Amino acid sequence: MTNPPTLSVIVPCYNIESYVPETVTSLVNNERDDFEFIFVEDRSTKDKTYEALLTLTKRLKNSRVIRHEKNGGLATARNTGIDASEARYITFLDGDDWLAPGYLADLTDAIERLDVDFVRTDHVQVTGIERTVHRAPEGRRHVALDPRTSILPVDDTTMVDYPYAWAGVYHRRLLDKGMLRFHDGLKTAEDRPWIWDLHRRADSYAVASLRGVFYRRGVASSLTQIGDVRQLDFFRSFDLVLAELADDPEVSRLRKKALRNYCVVIAHQLLSRGRFERSIAARLKQMAAEALGRMSEDELEEALVGMGEERVYMLRRIRGGMKGVAA
Repeated sequence: MTNPPTLSVIVPCYNIESYVPETVTSLVNNERDDFEFIFVEDRSTKDKTYEALLTLTKRLKNSRVIRHEKNGGLATARNTGIDASEARYITFLDGDDWLAPGYLADLTDAIERLDVDFVRTDHVQVTGIERTVHRAPEGRRHVALDPRTSILPVDDTTMVDYPYAWAGVYHRRLLDKGMLRFHDGLKTAEDRPWIWDLHRRADSYAVASLRGVFYRRGVASSLTQIGDVRQLDFFRSFDLVLAELADDPEVSRLRKKALRNYCVVIAHQLLSRGRFERSIAARLKQMAAEALGRMSEDELEEALVGMGEERVYMLRRIRGGMKGVAA
């Protein structure tokens, strides 16, 4: 490639050897002379993901495989890809997902035509043989918008509740403004502070009605399926959101939304705690109690409105019953 590429596609890969052929084939069906493909192999431990990538990417033009010396997690792998990218626009694809033919050209056309900082898209969730379209929550389509206008209301699903980095494309100028990189080391929920930062600080964005990303659910190696201590990184993730909101001119309004998001995720994890080992489940309850304890009674009361009896009861019991228990 003699000229800088138009689009960089960053693909973090970890223990996904069996999915590499489908992922790479979908990128072959999207390749263009001005696109580059950066695979970041995050030191897989259970299979030969790295070897599979070296073999299969030989048929994908303008592709390269970068291997970490040690596992760093999804956030760090994406940052490695960002640091290696050279294109005007950047997008992401998880190593066990795939794209429809021609999707990347449509995605690039959308951000060039709309001339915004970033574009978000719909996606297709794949669970076994079942496929379900998930629409981005913002209803205004194919027009330039102020990203802040898509954060609220508090009690409805908005664009900060749709954090998937791979459902969109992002202008390199965001990097120049100190955005787009992820918090290194986050093992899960790495998209949460990232999407909040984009919607608070970017100047413009749009939503395009594209459905070319196929997101695979139920993958055995996915952290959403594994009940280990890495799952507890969501506490750090939301604490980062709250810390970064502290200096925002609209902190009083936006903090309410972030606290509600936090409570929803805490409740979800507590209701799913049966997948954790006993010691990790105990740590989950302790950290939940500490997080809820940092909220004032008024903040918690407002955050719990409309969340449902089961979740409200659980969160109140954890906050009260666990209060003061030693870590």
